[in-house]
Amino acid sequence: MTALAPHPDRLLPADPGVRELARRLYSAVATAPILSPHGHVDARLLADDEPFPDPAALLITPDHYVTRMLHAVGVPLDQLGVSRHGVPSPVSGRAVWRTLCEHWDAFLGTPVRFWFESEFSEVFGLAEQPSARNADALYDQLAETLARPEFRPRALFGRFGIEVLATTDDPADDLEAHARLAADPSFRGRVLPTFRADRYMHPDEPGWADRLERLAARADVDTRSHAGLLEALRARRRAFAEAGGTATDTGVRDAGSEPLAPAEAERIHRAALSGSLTAAEAVAYRRDLLYRLAEMSASDGLVMQLHPGVIRNHHRPTFDAYGPDTGHDLPAVGAFTEPLTPILRDFGTNPAFRLVLFTVDETVFSREIAPLAGFYPSVYAGAPWWFLDTPSAIRRYREAVTDSAGFTKTSGFIDDTRAFCSIPARHDMSRRVDAGYLANLVATHQLSEEEALAVAKRFVDDIPRATFRLG
Repeated sequence: MTALAPHPDRLLPADPGVRELARRLYSAVATAPILSPHGHVDARLLADDEPFPDPAALLITPDHYVTRMLHAVGVPLDQLGVSRHGVPSPVSGRAVWRTLCEHWDAFLGTPVRFWFESEFSEVFGLAEQPSARNADALYDQLAETLARPEFRPRALFGRFGIEVLATTDDPADDLEAHARLAADPSFRGRVLPTFRADRYMHPDEPGWADRLERLAARADVDTRSHAGLLEALRARRRAFAEAGGTATDTGVRDAGSEPLAPAEAERIHRAALSGSLTAAEAVAYRRDLLYRLAEMSASDGLVMQLHPGVIRNHHRPTFDAYGPDTGHDLPAVGAFTEPLTPILRDFGTNPAFRLVLFTVDETVFSREIAPLAGFYPSVYAGAPWWFLDTPSAIRRYREAVTDSAGFTKTSGFIDDTRAFCSIPARHDMSRRVDAGYLANLVATHQLSEEEALAVAKRFVDDIPRATFRLG
């Protein structure tokens, strides 16, 4: 069997002298508390604090980073435990785990492999690389481990050193789990709701009118008008802020943000409710609402996160069978400077407004995002996420944005994950890569070691705190 023993110098520079510098920088931040201001872990996981289910249900089935790569080598999603047409997969967790082990080499060289190796070794104590031969033995070891009280969610939250964890929540969510956590004196840490109104921005999508009704009931505001929808969103933003939330999150196809005259917005809203909406009207409605969300952030101070440029549900047969978030969302070409002109014209120098820009098209880091962050006080360069949350892309991001925006106009690392147990591995990856990047700046006499050490600490502490107004 091949031993599972991640190298202590993994991801650090190859040059011995630079590597020694990187070691010192990394050691100064390796155990720093984790600030996770953008993620998708469900707050109920921690509020309920139930033992995790079987290893596959925890580590494989809900993680589209994992399932999409196995699907790419020919494994059907239902063989990975993904529900088909709403019917739970009959495949056992043990069989799903065996499938991962049989295809372990499919992850070679990928960040998923790095995360898994760190997670399996450092969190769960596995000592062997997964393979077809040892799949059952490793499954039994994981299942036994997960049954122990020190591997329940809250215990791991503390062990991982998580100080702040932001979730992603619909405006109509009741935030009950957040309230339970906030009221529990035995829980150490902060779990903050993040306001995500994407489902109200697309009046051409099935179920839009039903979602308006649910929002109306939660906010106690009539949403049958455009003005009513805006008022309901404002009311829920206030509720999120009262529950500790500091940010919003918006994912749209493009960053177009042209506002509509109120009468035109009302006309399109009525057309959507009556079923007579055109494709062009749907786009105009979505772009107006993006502007209105920025307008709200300029008023209430919630940090606006924006990540356009993703083609959702690219493979329609997979969407029809398995639903969204099953691995077939794909990158599109990104653009920010021109599409965001209305927002930045009106709010770009407003001290209350903060806009963190994310992309899956890394060509815009140096071409658009960094120059925008290098001028507008409100704009921050969001870290690489999704498809770009790799060691190489993180290095390229630092090289692309630092010249124009410096260090302080960045977001800090973003783990962007539903995979709770991978959070420490993801942050560790970023800390190692950043240590190597800073060590190279020291080696080329662009920073002193003292300055690099201060920056390394800021990357994991006051930069994310300030960017996301975490206090």
